[in-house]
Amino acid sequence: MHRYRTVWISDTHLGLKEARTDFLYDFLSTIECDTLYLVGDIIDGWKMKSGGFRWPEINNDIIKLVLSKARNGTTVIYVPGNHDEMFRDYADAEVNNIQLRERATHTTADGRKLLVMHGDEFDYVVMHNKWIAKMGSDLYDFTLMLNRWFNLVRRKLGMRYWSLSAYLKGRVKEAVKYIGNFEEAVVREAREHGYDGIVCGHIHHATITEYDDIEYINCGDWVESCTAIAEHESGELELLQWVDRIYELPIEERLCA
Repeated sequence: MHRYRTVWISDTHLGLKEARTDFLYDFLSTIECDTLYLVGDIIDGWKMKSGGFRWPEINNDIIKLVLSKARNGTTVIYVPGNHDEMFRDYADAEVNNIQLRERATHTTADGRKLLVMHGDEFDYVVMHNKWIAKMGSDLYDFTLMLNRWFNLVRRKLGMRYWSLSAYLKGRVKEAVKYIGNFEEAVVREAREHGYDGIVCGHIHHATITEYDDIEYINCGDWVESCTAIAEHESGELELLQWVDRIYELPIEERLCA
């Protein structure tokens, strides 16, 4: 069992066929923390509307696991994103010991004040051209389908999971530019409101980096990279690459990918 002061996860996209619920369930089963932040796009409401929604039993197991943590002393804070924006109507409510917030403030053990938000409000396409965003989402789903078949072949060859879709996104000039613009926008928001850093999701690009005086932290996702952010008791933040953790285990203990 891995023990942390705080854990942040985002963009699990439960309901999306390509969501890596196997890795997510394994992760949540093997961590303990004082506070768990769900930083948006936990349930894929867009897929629910489009008819491509899938809800296998493991999704119920994940929800039960989070509810169990909330009942047993973990503070669970849910900051909805654009794919689960239906929950934004309940901001400041508490449901089954889960606190819903439009934004949240987290203070680390060493005193840094972090803004926690999903980040889609700083995505011009999502906010002002939703039809383009949804068309882009469909294209993204196609790359995830390719990713699934690509990794099926890799598994048959005895190779580890590797995200083709994340690799392609990191090599496309416009995608890299978009990521940079998004990071600068949310960092500016944190600075203007007197925060020391920001934790967000939305763009499925996990990182911990510095923008001058502001720490930029992105949780990543559980569709491509299977990542989370963890705070240790000292206040130090760590980017957890859960796939790497799994493949460090002896082969007989690995989760089947």
